[in-house]
Amino acid sequence: MDAVPVRHPGRWAGAVIIFIVAALLVQSLVTNQNFRWDTVGTYLLDVLVIQGIGWTLLLTVLSMVIAIVLAILLAFMRQSDNPLFRYVSWVWVWFFRGTPVYTQLVFWGLIAVLYPKIALGVPFGPELFSFSTQDVINAFIAAVLGLGLNESAYLAEIFRAGLKSVDTGQMEAAEALGMRKSKIMWRIILPQAMRVIVPPTGNETIGMLKTTSLVLAVPFTLDLTFVTNGIANRSYLPIPLLIVAAIWYLVITSVLMVGQYFIERHYGKGVDNLIPAPVKATQAVTAAHTTPATTADEGGHV
Repeated sequence: MDAVPVRHPGRWAGAVIIFIVAALLVQSLVTNQNFRWDTVGTYLLDVLVIQGIGWTLLLTVLSMVIAIVLAILLAFMRQSDNPLFRYVSWVWVWFFRGTPVYTQLVFWGLIAVLYPKIALGVPFGPELFSFSTQDVINAFIAAVLGLGLNESAYLAEIFRAGLKSVDTGQMEAAEALGMRKSKIMWRIILPQAMRVIVPPTGNETIGMLKTTSLVLAVPFTLDLTFVTNGIANRSYLPIPLLIVAAIWYLVITSVLMVGQYFIERHYGKGVDNLIPAPVKATQAVTAAHTTPATTADEGGHV
């Protein structure tokens, strides 16, 4: 019997439509002079733009480090048997998720107005030493703190979901072996929870990269978005500079996505079978027939 392959006319029609739309888009990008690709090429590797990329990456990395450390602590507190720890963790998440990040950045920018100096001393008594708040918390520190504290609330819920995804039997089995709770958490629970934690954390990292464009509220004026906007305001060419910023954000995001892929693959070993092994039935049957099956009776005779 001759097998007739199933035809898929819808696939061909969709491919043709997508190809036409893509061709029209490419034609528009190439032929439309208003994009000013020459200006894009001029400023793509501009010194100020490269410096803005460096500050943006530094803001992203430091903010995510603070957020991850706080999120792990908050997730453990939320899982704790101590009701005070659970309540404090819940209030933290409630506050930082419930207020806009822009508003929080504005408050951090005005922290020197609220608290002109940071002092340490005896309560209602003499002051031992003090610092000027403006000297300690400059615009960069305020931006990092504002972004990191806000992100910690979102990551705390992600980490809590990851911890809850691990079956309680894992904890019980490890306790039966005499392992300490801290060792159980770091050696057994967290490695399994990472499979659930990594994808949304990678997504939040990419989101943080783009959220750094809001640090103007502090104000911090060295990030990529502010630098390209400043050049656009001086040259009266906003569109090419927006394209420059978009290209660099896409490049950095692509690199982060590649890194996320390899981290996901590492923690998904044994669970996420992305490439299933092919079943070779012919070889299995041949091996079964060629391997002699021997059995022994109670007397030891074959």
